[in-house]
Amino acid sequence: MILIAESGSTKTDWRLLNSSQHSFETIGLNPYFVSSEQIFQELQPHFAQLQDIKIDEIHFYGTGITDDSKSAIVKEGILQALGYNTDILTYSDVIAAAHALFGDTSGLACILGTGSNSCHWNGQKIAFQIPPLGFWLGDEGSGGNLGKLLILDYLHKEMPENIRSTFEEKYGIIERTEVLNKAYKEDKPNKYFASYSYFLYENDHEPYCQALIASSFEAFLKKYLLKYPNLTEMPLGFVGSVAFYYSGILEKVCSEHGLKISKIIEKPIDELVKFHGH
Repeated sequence: MILIAESGSTKTDWRLLNSSQHSFETIGLNPYFVSSEQIFQELQPHFAQLQDIKIDEIHFYGTGITDDSKSAIVKEGILQALGYNTDILTYSDVIAAAHALFGDTSGLACILGTGSNSCHWNGQKIAFQIPPLGFWLGDEGSGGNLGKLLILDYLHKEMPENIRSTFEEKYGIIERTEVLNKAYKEDKPNKYFASYSYFLYENDHEPYCQALIASSFEAFLKKYLLKYPNLTEMPLGFVGSVAFYYSGILEKVCSEHGLKISKIIEKPIDELVKFHGH
């Protein structure tokens, strides 16, 4: 039996191939933020439900799978929870996007979720990539970036007064010290800031919110997308909740640069199941 996992910074979708009854969700298992022991603790109760099923192969797609050392953290935690050895193949989140969007064909695969990423996929491997720099140095276009821009405008008192009033009705008055603590002292600052991006979705009829979202997407295009050679000659696809829920603004920003989006997928897991099942 094959087990497939697709992990972002916020959550992980797990699915047994050819078994819709065996699917579950865990926290995001980014090895930059969680240890092997934490992965073990998170997975143990879920794997206990699979004790009568022999897992022959695990395909783990995840944010933070950037090198062998990060893969090792994930593998160690999974094997400890599983209780026996099996083959574990790990892939970066952008390969999950490529497999889900294009399978064995070529295209430009992009992620706009809690974080952001992109690559030119040639049908077999990453042919070219403008490397992402993570939350503090990049992630333009992501939920984390949207939330960060929103909070910065709030703290700098650059929000329109009606937006500020609506914001404080929802979250209360947010103090600078609280934000600094979340940003620099606690785990997963990207997830913290991304939680505020939902405010933009709730108020996307407001010109201020539309402009902020568009500016973040514009930054993603300029920092990454527009640097890909032969950009207009290949299909362009996106995965992730931000791309899905703000698709209208995203399509508009892309069209202003002569780009047409061929596909947007909120969650890659269903397409990954199809990819590994064919």
